[in-house]
Amino acid sequence: MIYFAHCESPVGELMLAGDERHVSGLWMEGQKYFGATLPGGAVERENLPVFCAARQWLQDYFAGKKPEPSDLPLAPAGGAFRQLVWKILLEIPYGQVAAYGWIAKEAAKRMGRASMSSQAVGGAVGHNPISILIPCHRVVGSDGSLTGYAGGLDKKVAAEA
Repeated sequence: MIYFAHCESPVGELMLAGDERHVSGLWMEGQKYFGATLPGGAVERENLPVFCAARQWLQDYFAGKKPEPSDLPLAPAGGAFRQLVWKILLEIPYGQVAAYGWIAKEAAKRMGRASMSSQAVGGAVGHNPISILIPCHRVVGSDGSLTGYAGGLDKKVAAEA
């Protein structure tokens, strides 16, 4: 069974999704691909322990603490390439950013390929179903500029604690 719950945050209302043990979704209200991996028939269950833990993680995060994403059991739904990109995102340290091109090179290396398209990486980053927890907001353009963010650039800036 998949459940969902709501969470208030400094970037607006968030929706959490998951089963009884894992977080599989975190979306900002109005975000592109909102709830894209949430199956029909999901049931609202606000006090699920995994959601309470996620809310505490988010509260700590927005308070300027640096909780590790590994503190929560994450289970994003996606194919092998997207899973690889999201794993690389989880390795971007607090206070640092990574360019799409660097992530593409890293993904290619891990896949044993000579190269990888930055656009393909951009698609995987944009479809990250667990915003904030999987830090897609730490990805920038090749010149270090802020680029597209499914939640909006204003939230990309605000999401980086």
